Amino acid sequence: MVTAAQPLPLSRRRAARLRRLGPNWYASVMGTAIVGSAGVALPGPAHAPRAVLAAFWALSLLMLLVLLTARAVHWARHRDQARTDLLDPAVAPFYGCLAMALLAVGGGALTAGRDLIGTRAAVAVDTVLFSAGTAVGLGAAVAVPYLMAVRHRAAPADATPVWLLPLVAPMVSAALGPLLVPHLPPGRPRETLLLACFAMFGLSLLATLLMLPLVFARLITAGPLPLALTPTLFLVLGPLGQSVTAVGKIADTAPGVVPAPYDRGLEVFAVLYGVPVMGFALLWLALATAHVVRARRRGMGFALTWWAFTFPVGTCVTGAASLARHTGLPVYGLLAVGLYGVLVAAWLAAARGTVRGLLSGELLAGPRPAPAAPLSGTGRTRSGAVR
Repeated sequence: MVTAAQPLPLSRRRAARLRRLGPNWYASVMGTAIVGSAGVALPGPAHAPRAVLAAFWALSLLMLLVLLTARAVHWARHRDQARTDLLDPAVAPFYGCLAMALLAVGGGALTAGRDLIGTRAAVAVDTVLFSAGTAVGLGAAVAVPYLMAVRHRAAPADATPVWLLPLVAPMVSAALGPLLVPHLPPGRPRETLLLACFAMFGLSLLATLLMLPLVFARLITAGPLPLALTPTLFLVLGPLGQSVTAVGKIADTAPGVVPAPYDRGLEVFAVLYGVPVMGFALLWLALATAHVVRARRRGMGFALTWWAFTFPVGTCVTGAASLARHTGLPVYGLLAVGLYGVLVAAWLAAARGTVRGLLSGELLAGPRPAPAAPLSGTGRTRSGAVR
């Protein structure tokens, strides 16, 4: 007598759904946190209500805690899939998102979240998350390129902006580390952290300059990216906007921390570096937007890659706001406000698609198998749709 198969317990069914929960999900945390942080950075009259910005930070903190828990379950229950992800050149770079999510939420505690939890708690939260995020980011900046060299065997035609993710994480540390400098004891501790941030700025910038030509060459020689990957072109804005933000924050913090004339030199460098790089960022924004419009016309639907529209644009908001402070030119303030409007619209679109995908189960479902081809005299088959 054959008995009917018993359904899996609820806990096992929930764990099974987490099999497809990759590190790319941390991009949603980054994209949510930057809405609050970038809103605080806007020029005076353009500030959004502080309570709203604090709510975005609180939401990002909640999302981070949920994702950290879910990913821990993923590693415990689906270790084989987790190891496969590490050896997949299309997935492994997303481990940089873990670092940037920790850093974005930590930095947001001292910007958007301080009014909600108080300065002392904000400093404690940022200290923990900045330390963890920086350690993970530096590790990913070494480990992922190493795996790409010795295990992934990626071809030049495989290059995408996703390859930049582990290299950008130290730049996020460079941009957010100066927030903690005033909370350290005066003297060597402050100077050490500030110069460490400047070192991470250089580390990330030079690594990005090595990788970006591969991405651009692939785009020019091999044609547009696949439709679902087209939004990742916005990831190039991340190291550009974040580097402008980093040099601006370092220059803001330098007086009284590093000796003269280096403090003044950092302020000059913030403008001399920031202005041309922001110009290139606007050029790339136009190019990436054109590719997205083309892809949308050809049927590009929602995917988690839509979160690439959020955090990179947010870094350009903070970069433009920094240039507004250092140059005194209203045009950079207007640019920051305009880009912030783009950021909010992008967040609404990405959040809406993610919620709908979670409710329907599509975002955590595995690829659909190709349908069987009908028999025909020609013996030809049809290709099936793959999610």
